Amino acid sequence: MNQEAARLIDSWKEEFTEMLQRWIRIPSVKAPAEENAPFGPEIRRMLDTAMADARGMGFAVRDFDGYACDITLGDAEEKIGVLSHLDVVPVGDGWTRPPFGGVIENGRIYGRGTNDDKGPALAALFAMRAVRDAGIPLKKSIRLILGCDEEEGWADMKYYGAHEAIPEIGFSPDSAFPLINTEKGILGLTLRAPAAKTGLKVLEMATGNRTNVIPGECRALVEGGEELVEKVQAYAKKTGLPYSAQVVENGVQLTATGIPGHSAYPDGKRNAIGMMLLLLRELGAEGPVATLAETVGLENDGGSLGCAFSDEVSGRLTCNMGILRLEDGAWYGTLDMRCPVTADQEKLRDAAMARLPGFEVKVSTMKPPHHVPAESELVRSLLAAYEEETGLPGKPMATGGGTYAKVLRQGVAFGALFPDEEDLAHQADEFETLDRLLLASKIYANALIRLAGKE
Repeated sequence: MNQEAARLIDSWKEEFTEMLQRWIRIPSVKAPAEENAPFGPEIRRMLDTAMADARGMGFAVRDFDGYACDITLGDAEEKIGVLSHLDVVPVGDGWTRPPFGGVIENGRIYGRGTNDDKGPALAALFAMRAVRDAGIPLKKSIRLILGCDEEEGWADMKYYGAHEAIPEIGFSPDSAFPLINTEKGILGLTLRAPAAKTGLKVLEMATGNRTNVIPGECRALVEGGEELVEKVQAYAKKTGLPYSAQVVENGVQLTATGIPGHSAYPDGKRNAIGMMLLLLRELGAEGPVATLAETVGLENDGGSLGCAFSDEVSGRLTCNMGILRLEDGAWYGTLDMRCPVTADQEKLRDAAMARLPGFEVKVSTMKPPHHVPAESELVRSLLAAYEEETGLPGKPMATGGGTYAKVLRQGVAFGALFPDEEDLAHQADEFETLDRLLLASKIYANALIRLAGKE
């Protein structure tokens, strides 16, 4: 690693911290489009802030009509791409600190986006600055592309790609170290079915707003009285799961408390919707609710949907119900499957449809898997940068997460989460350690020198 580049990154810690706090304090959650703000005014404000900060560092910056921006170092035609994003998922439940406060405690900075993905994006930007200010001669340009719709439909990358050539090779700082060279495919399904006219009557329920989030709390209003409360208490005792029930003016308010997280990483989490489905079936719900309780429930492998699958390249399939709500007399829900590299997504879709009679099932997302060989120059160069800066051995891994690495012909996910850190993306009290982000910035600078620097 160039010692001057490392020294510069260390010297910018205070500036880095202040800038990240400002970024975190912008609640860049997707909202209805406005003029020149295709993903809502807060994401537009976040994009403007990031561009202003990059221009303040002296970089060439371009705005792609509010969909994305790019920040470029160098003028060579061949480019190394670094792809990150500025949008974040909604706050969710369970926060003990302000989700958009940028609070710093014991070297940690808390807030939605610190880990996913504003902190890593800023680490990449400061890495580019260090490469430039250290005077490293380049044979290739470096282009940082910051998108604004990664957490939902990736309309940002579609728009960017329609107006500018996307680099063929690079990485996305939106996952974990040492390196992710295999990403599972993503199959998203939407479900709709008329509510049952018999059995327990559910009056209100609306949980979740992102299909790729494991919901941590689910509430439902049902018909009933004290006798129903006693049944809930008995079921909670029998299962050992945290349920509660309270008689209110219009019926009984049920609450299921899960453990939230990212849909791609369900181990150690607990889906509150699945909990509620099982409870409602226990209390006498029929029709679509009973069907979902039987086929989804608290499973996260798609087994009862006929979708269980695993391979040696990328591991097992995961399945998450991120949204379930009762609206206009019908149930609406979503399933998010992260599919192994060798899985046939059309067969998985057909299997799920066969296990969900009475539901209208539509495909909302079908993204293919992505794999870059471990022996490629890209993978070897990035792992060498990681090993040099950390002193730790590095090897490529597979993930169920989907990153912008898939946009690149040859792209991988590279950091910024370290192996000994808990992944809090999409969870309450999301945080990053400032010193770890600076170390990630040094790794990125090292990697960029290896990929784009002259011999």
